[in-house]
Amino acid sequence: MDSKEPLSLSIVVPVFNEEKNLPELYEEITNSCKGLDLSYKIIFVDDGSWDLSFPVLRSIQKEDLKVKVIRLRKNFGQTAALSAGFDYAKGDIIITLDADLQNDPQDFALLIEKIREGYDIVSGWRKKRKDRLLTRRIPSAMANWLISRITHIKLHDFGCTLKAFRKEIIKNINLYGELHRFIPAIASNIGVSIAEVEVNHRPRKHGKSKYTVFRFVKVILDLLTVKFLLSYSTRPLQIFGVFGLASGVVGGLIGLYLSYQRLILKVGISGRPLLLLAILLIVIGIQFITLGLLAEIMVRAYHESVDKKIYFIREILDSESEQSSE
Repeated sequence: MDSKEPLSLSIVVPVFNEEKNLPELYEEITNSCKGLDLSYKIIFVDDGSWDLSFPVLRSIQKEDLKVKVIRLRKNFGQTAALSAGFDYAKGDIIITLDADLQNDPQDFALLIEKIREGYDIVSGWRKKRKDRLLTRRIPSAMANWLISRITHIKLHDFGCTLKAFRKEIIKNINLYGELHRFIPAIASNIGVSIAEVEVNHRPRKHGKSKYTVFRFVKVILDLLTVKFLLSYSTRPLQIFGVFGLASGVVGGLIGLYLSYQRLILKVGISGRPLLLLAILLIVIGIQFITLGLLAEIMVRAYHESVDKKIYFIREILDSESEQSSE
């Protein structure tokens, strides 16, 4: 990407019960974008807020033609909200950030500079994070270390929402579950260059954090999904088949040993637990191989199927088109 090439920017902001933060956040984003040499559009995605977030967003949108508001029918989660924003973003560069004012819009310039240098994804690193040590920073550090080891993507802060993406990269990534934090790892499967920059992180002013300890458990489970997607998504038989063959071979060897004892040594084997173990291992082996073959069929069907959205929109507020709903 030529540093002199005219670019457009889309800022995607997932929103869930952040009514007190939104006016200040909008002002900060606007002031930051005014200092950038590119056109921009701010996309707020209301993820089923039950406070006054949507009325506040509607008021902002009426006053600013550069604001689009997407209202989801219910709370689908941050991944779905980001996915909706990505689908409607038209900018050459897409930046994401949280709506809680902890991410600093003044860091947009740092992210865009790295994109202009040729990187496909630029991830923020909250090096001086302003969160609680025991409930946020320590679990986050553990998760980041584990994610880096398993995915082989060396980032300090996978959970930082403040990121920048080239449009052609993020448009080709399908998200579901809680996979938004794993976008750099998922994108590595299609071949991308990733950079990380230190960004400012601020204490929360209003509202409550949506983070719970249970979320850490979901991160671990989603990490298993990502590892499978990166290594075996197009060849599931290679993981299920290995377990199946190993189980079947061990069961078969035990069966041969028992057959030798029964047929050659004339030793009774009917009441021996080892016989049950051999049968169990052989059956498990057959099941694993069968499961792998079925997974191969499902993978083929998935890649040939029509893309299915993970969110449903109630309405869209945008000055470029008539108000619409789905």
